[in-house]
Amino acid sequence: MYSARMDTADRLIESTRELLWERGYVGTSPKAILDRAGAGQGSMYHHFRGKPDLALAAIRRTATELRGAAERALDSPGTPYERIKAYLTREREVLRGCPVGRLTMDPDVIADDALRAPVDETLAWLRGRLASLVEEGKEQGQFGPSLDADEIAATILTTVQGGYVLARASGSPAAFDAGVRGLLALLAPASLTARTDSDTDQS
Repeated sequence: MYSARMDTADRLIESTRELLWERGYVGTSPKAILDRAGAGQGSMYHHFRGKPDLALAAIRRTATELRGAAERALDSPGTPYERIKAYLTREREVLRGCPVGRLTMDPDVIADDALRAPVDETLAWLRGRLASLVEEGKEQGQFGPSLDADEIAATILTTVQGGYVLARASGSPAAFDAGVRGLLALLAPASLTARTDSDTDQS
């Protein structure tokens, strides 16, 4: 299942990441972690102080991975609107939910300051990056000057996280896609909207 070159500690972290995404913290037992990692009994305690320590390493790695994927989309070529669109439409496993966002619904993670910290930091970072793009778009005249960048950033993040919930509830990514399309239509610069309307009138 894992690369033969991956050491035991990495296999433990990867198996914990997957199980947290699938089952949450309570449902991720040490036995399940060891079984999936193909590691012997006691391996966890050789490399980590216990399940909380291993879970923290797994959550941090997941948060780092999510930041990297978001950064690649937000740093892609194009206008601020196009970069926000790239983030919203990037490839995701929608029906599995957000590997970071889902942790906010896990009471054991939220109740633990150490486990919650990388989740909170990642979501706060993402809101900040999105807000800075909205500000950039306002400066370029692409977005209306009255828009509050922090509120728009929160709306973007809420659309993504809410879209995961609706998609999982319906068993289809269609609800996620519809939310993204709706938000992009609301954010579309006036010049783009006018051009689209003109194209429609001529067809």
